[in-house]
Amino acid sequence: MTKDNTDMGQAAGTASGLSRRSFLKTGAALAGVAAGAGVGSGVITGFPAVIAAEPVTLRYLSTATNQAPAIAEQAFKDIGIKIEYVTVTTDDVTKRIITQPNSFDLVDTEYFSLRNLIPSGNLMGLDAKKIKLADKIAPVITKGQVDGKTIGDQGTAPKKVFYLESQFSKKFASEPTEWITLIPTTYNADTLGIRPDLIGRPIDSWAELLNPQFKGKASILNIPSIGIMDAAMVMEASGKHKYADKGNMTKEEIDLTIAALIEAKKAGQFRAFWTDFNESVNLMASGETVIQSMWSPAVTAVRLKGIPCKFQPLKEGYRAWASGFGLPKTLKGKQLDGAYEFVNWFLSGWAGAYLNRQGYYSAVLETAKEHMAPYEWAYWMEGKPAEQDIHGPDGGLLEKAGATRDGGSYTERMGAVACWNAIMDENAYMVRKWNEFIAA
Repeated sequence: MTKDNTDMGQAAGTASGLSRRSFLKTGAALAGVAAGAGVGSGVITGFPAVIAAEPVTLRYLSTATNQAPAIAEQAFKDIGIKIEYVTVTTDDVTKRIITQPNSFDLVDTEYFSLRNLIPSGNLMGLDAKKIKLADKIAPVITKGQVDGKTIGDQGTAPKKVFYLESQFSKKFASEPTEWITLIPTTYNADTLGIRPDLIGRPIDSWAELLNPQFKGKASILNIPSIGIMDAAMVMEASGKHKYADKGNMTKEEIDLTIAALIEAKKAGQFRAFWTDFNESVNLMASGETVIQSMWSPAVTAVRLKGIPCKFQPLKEGYRAWASGFGLPKTLKGKQLDGAYEFVNWFLSGWAGAYLNRQGYYSAVLETAKEHMAPYEWAYWMEGKPAEQDIHGPDGGLLEKAGATRDGGSYTERMGAVACWNAIMDENAYMVRKWNEFIAA
């Protein structure tokens, strides 16, 4: 998943480096979950263990970003299904789906990857009739709407790739069908991180990333498909170009965007080009950068060091992403039944609340709300001042009472999405040009 991109061990359940989620985790990724290790609330009813005499073990393929040992532990406690995390890099998630579809039982990948994955025929549509809360999945994913308002859909908005024409189709459906590509696990809206104490004035536009005032103090994300969209947000905000689709540029638009980045680089604008969570935290915490591409939990990690840092809402809006569960076409029998059981459990609330407490958003908001204290929901989802100290899933202090969430409520944040992570038709050309920028 491109929002992680840390260097990770290839063995199942191993990971090194720090992803945007892992600083909030309670330990390394698991290679299997032992009985009795449950965390948090009591057992959720209505999800009987699958063939209790022969426990199902699901091989869960994803990057470390999408793997939370506490979720696996709770799933085993509640429904008796063991999760064996298979931890690989972003690129290897795609490679495994295309070349080794028998090597996993469940995959958590981003919606934008589907344009590469579905034509392989190695993923099957999930049967909406077997997903108990399918009709409760957030409309921002299924319809591209927040509170009935249509939001930006440039790039690969999930609604564009949510349905297949049939269970084993290699084509997306333009209208809702009973076959779903991915059941959403988590999603969010990204923007710039800033050091307000070192900047000393309001920041309200993406254009500020290339403001010469921040020469040598700016940084951009060095993951080409995301970094170039951040750059496009800057170009539009600066009035230099209006894109038909920032997530699917023409070669001419790619050239224009990269030329602007190279010009800024040669002028000394960038302090660094970061690729993983740790780098982004260290750059901001040290003050080496004061404005940069950033992820929300990384901003929190800086704050936990007692250093001012803000996930800055910008007038041009956010760049969003979403990931979800997919199934290999070869999955059968009790493994298939177990996968559906786990997905249904995942949507039932405990996991959603866990993700919301990390600053992400969950697929079914109403069940997550049932597993959060009213003051937690008010802070994370309604943008209200915290009535009590805010703690992460591991119990660590995230914010003190009185704090408000950067960007405000769910409606304010997701309602201001301008574009979504994407893979362009000209992706190979774009990556080549991006590498020219990094090497310039």
